[in-house]
Amino acid sequence: MNWNRALLTDSGGFQMVSLLKLAQITEEGVKFQSPHDGTEMLLTPERSIEIQNSIGADIIMQLDDVVHSTTTGPRVEEAMYRSIRWLDRCLEAHKRSHDQNLFPIVQGGLNPELRKICAIEMTKRDVPGFAIGGLSGGEEKSHFWRMVTLSTDHLPRDKPIYLMGVGFAVDLVVCVALGCDMFDCVFPTRTARFGSALVPTGQLHLKNKEFSCDFGPIDDTCPCSTCKTFTRAYMHTIVTVQSTSCSLLTIHNVTYQLRLMRSIQESIIANRFPQFIQKFMETMYADRQYPQWAVEALQSVNVTLCLR
Repeated sequence: MNWNRALLTDSGGFQMVSLLKLAQITEEGVKFQSPHDGTEMLLTPERSIEIQNSIGADIIMQLDDVVHSTTTGPRVEEAMYRSIRWLDRCLEAHKRSHDQNLFPIVQGGLNPELRKICAIEMTKRDVPGFAIGGLSGGEEKSHFWRMVTLSTDHLPRDKPIYLMGVGFAVDLVVCVALGCDMFDCVFPTRTARFGSALVPTGQLHLKNKEFSCDFGPIDDTCPCSTCKTFTRAYMHTIVTVQSTSCSLLTIHNVTYQLRLMRSIQESIIANRFPQFIQKFMETMYADRQYPQWAVEALQSVNVTLCLR
């Protein structure tokens, strides 16, 4: 790959609920049909770790039993306890602990007690960091943030916490305030395919006619190669039409996300994170009609947004 920077690989657990058809989950592992030829395949915790060891990523994930975030009932408890058992199997199978960091994944759906049990149990293992999984799957934001903060409250503060599947700008800012350090999401690349550019005020839907004669860059403060080279008007002519536009907008959107996280980090180091949050929210919501869930989440960590 010639990528001399950090790499993270996932275990395949998310695909249980997002992509795979005819998957059968047992204590042994996950049986599913190959997307290539339809043959039956089995992914076990041991096999998942073996694959990730061979890839050699810096951070690797346990295989967990994932259920949709809105699932309720005994299946959620079953998946949570199985994830704990599978964690132990992953740790036993891990052959490169000297140069690869294996993260457990806290599960429990939207059930506070199950999430608490899972977090407490997983912290008993000697691991370098933790992930929070099973969220950002369509649940109400009021439930989402409460599960995030409940999880971070029961995880060590001296180890990195990775919130999986979260990528909206507001979510990133709020969840850093709630104690999360790392994130991943398809959002910046997926939204690029639909012709949307991420900017400090939200999104620009470049397919809209208003951009047909706009000869400025997507964001005049952005240093990415797309903003330095192409105008909004040019992008308007190619988005959703030429595949090149996906790459160009992806470059910009990923740059936006990286700059946002870098700004968050710098404000924390400078002990100005609350002020950063206020400015970020005022820019994103010029009318100061902030999402109620974000207001409540920030208030829970003593950050009060100015509403005037």
